[in-house]
Amino acid sequence: MTTMTQTSARFREFKMPDVGEGLTEAEILKWFVQPGDTVTDGQVVCEVETAKAAVELPIPFDGVVHELRFAEGTTVDVGEVIITVDVAPGSEDAPAPAAAAPVQEPVEAAPAEEPKGRTPVLVGYGVAESSTKRRPRKGAAPEAAAVAAAVQAELNGHGSAAPVAPVVPQAPVDAPPVGRPLAKPPVRKLAKDLGIDLAAVVPTGKDGIITREDVHAAAAPVAVAVAVAPEVAEPVAVSVPETPATVGSARETRIPVKGVRKAIAQAMVGSAFTAPHVTEFVTVDVTRTMKLVAELKEDKEMAGVRVNPLLVIAKALLVAIKRNPEVNAAWDETNQEIVQKHYVNLGIAAATPRGLIVPNIKDAHDKTLPQLAAALGELVATARDGKTSPAAMAGGTVTITNVGVFGVDTGTPILNPGESAILAVGAIKLQPWVHKGKVKPRQVTTLALSFDHRLVDGELGSKVLADVAAILEQPKRLITWA
Repeated sequence: MTTMTQTSARFREFKMPDVGEGLTEAEILKWFVQPGDTVTDGQVVCEVETAKAAVELPIPFDGVVHELRFAEGTTVDVGEVIITVDVAPGSEDAPAPAAAAPVQEPVEAAPAEEPKGRTPVLVGYGVAESSTKRRPRKGAAPEAAAVAAAVQAELNGHGSAAPVAPVVPQAPVDAPPVGRPLAKPPVRKLAKDLGIDLAAVVPTGKDGIITREDVHAAAAPVAVAVAVAPEVAEPVAVSVPETPATVGSARETRIPVKGVRKAIAQAMVGSAFTAPHVTEFVTVDVTRTMKLVAELKEDKEMAGVRVNPLLVIAKALLVAIKRNPEVNAAWDETNQEIVQKHYVNLGIAAATPRGLIVPNIKDAHDKTLPQLAAALGELVATARDGKTSPAAMAGGTVTITNVGVFGVDTGTPILNPGESAILAVGAIKLQPWVHKGKVKPRQVTTLALSFDHRLVDGELGSKVLADVAAILEQPKRLITWA
């Protein structure tokens, strides 16, 4: 699980594990320990956020924390050492404990030599160690910080009385040796596609790594990046004709794309440009469903669970799938097969502080109404607390997204990757409606069903949506059709 350092056999390293499904990196959200703290096998030492969820990491041995390699907020590749532990405290050959990494600039110790190949970590296996040595990033000269501050003041409308004289940047004291520029493979490919020589690109990433933004900045003929001190945010290339080079703007904020937001972006782009989407709509009178919800809230069998319209809508969709099982399928591009699912893992789109996630209720088709209500309540509570596991978001077959909670009438939802259909539920509103030949105020909502047209023809999609609407209009069909 871990490897010994070369410095002393008493120090053990704990690496960033692959916490689920081949993820390559994770952001350290919070450290629960500091250098000098005693830890025990299985104790949670930090919380990390992957592209799918926030996960707590337990350490697999006893000892005293010697060093934290990265600060909170740092994104770390799987397989990198994040903490070292003194497993035999009190020995004389112990070096002085290292202080915790600073908030703005993480300190990374020199990596220890390890056997070639993949080394096992906490969950899954880490990647093979790279022979490339990362170079420490040096702070900008004080003069550069002064220039940046003056420029930012000018942007904010607080310009100085006298212009700031240009300052010639000084070479760093410990300039890194000239060699192959540090950049990840996607960045190298981007540079190659744009015809940019990486050796001529100024790196702004952690430890001197060239980022995509650096390559784009180098490709812009007019843009000029200004170096700033470590206390200032990452430099932004700004193109302003016939004006001095500037950095950033009080009118814009740049937010790094990572974690859940990065996963959402990749999943939505992949889904939108892989599965041909079709969306159909229906407006339905749900007055009887709302009466049923009110009655269920008073039912002793439903005591202790949350009863709301979403519960009945979920049950209606499950019945519609049972009546039209072909809709519950997946497209296997590799084998050119349609995979029919004889189970329903019902996804529920949930908005959380970290972004949109879609956990699912396993084998929802087998659950009674009280069991489904309990599962929904647990799913929502776990998502709200940020404790949804990657396993809880894997293996979904069909999803419901309730945009009505935001007062929205309906939408055209994008499929969760690997799924065949997604049902959007709009706001339930009191509207004039023809009921028994007379116009009366009724509770009405609009449903939208998006489906993968490779799997689902228009007739099948229409039947599923019509069945859901019919059940919500006459909830007794939950019994007659089930």
